[in-house]
Amino acid sequence: MSSTLSLPADNPLVTLTHPKPSLWILELHHGADNRLTQTVINKGVMPALDAVELEWRERRRTSAHENKSKDKSKNPENAGRGALIIVGRRDQDKFFSNGLNYADSLKDPNFFQLTFNPMLTRLLTFPIPTIAAINGHCFAGGFVLALACDYRVMTDGSARNAWLCMNEIHFGAPYPLSIGALLTSKFPSHTLLRKIALEGHRFTPPEALDAGIIDYVVRGKTADVVGKAEEVAERVGGNAQAGVWGLIKLNLFRKALEDIQKDIRVIYPPMDDAAARSRL
Repeated sequence: MSSTLSLPADNPLVTLTHPKPSLWILELHHGADNRLTQTVINKGVMPALDAVELEWRERRRTSAHENKSKDKSKNPENAGRGALIIVGRRDQDKFFSNGLNYADSLKDPNFFQLTFNPMLTRLLTFPIPTIAAINGHCFAGGFVLALACDYRVMTDGSARNAWLCMNEIHFGAPYPLSIGALLTSKFPSHTLLRKIALEGHRFTPPEALDAGIIDYVVRGKTADVVGKAEEVAERVGGNAQAGVWGLIKLNLFRKALEDIQKDIRVIYPPMDDAAARSRL
């Protein structure tokens, strides 16, 4: 089984493939470094996630219907299995995602509330396992995208250097509540949070593995990273069969999801400085 969906249709920025009955691969290919823009998310990533979920649910429902006459205590061999891999463009080994197009995101006062945050919510509650195949640098918003997935597989950087980094501290960008909520839900260690958020440390793949940021390090290029991600998908995909994968995550991340839903506007340094000067 194989199918391809390129989105948006008039200028594809992502491509969704379905190489196996229970596997989908979402490739990001926006320019050289896969910046996450309003268009990439709203017209690429989100419709692709909808397509995966619809196809998975239809296949699961059809399989259940076809097997009504059989032993109801047993699921058909592949009914309900499923996993989604998200990877940076597969014709290079340099970037998973270099984050947001920061200047463009600032032009949209609702970028986080109506674009980025809904994507995080969607991934945090997605009904089948999600695996980030980090095939190169993973910075800022790209790091957040990977963290919203259930598993993270990363290149060891032997083909080209590869780092994970939340570098907002270095260029003066405060976090919206959603990013802070996701980080604290994934990493309860204050020491690690300080290193990620307040020091903007560039983690090498081995450092990230030791810190528990990623789950696997793979020697080789993009194809090798995707290959390992497919192994993970095969191992955990069956856990989607009962239909509760997303429902369990809904409660695991309930506090983070509630915070992500809150419409809090970010205060930028010039605004903070002006307010402080008026008080002093």
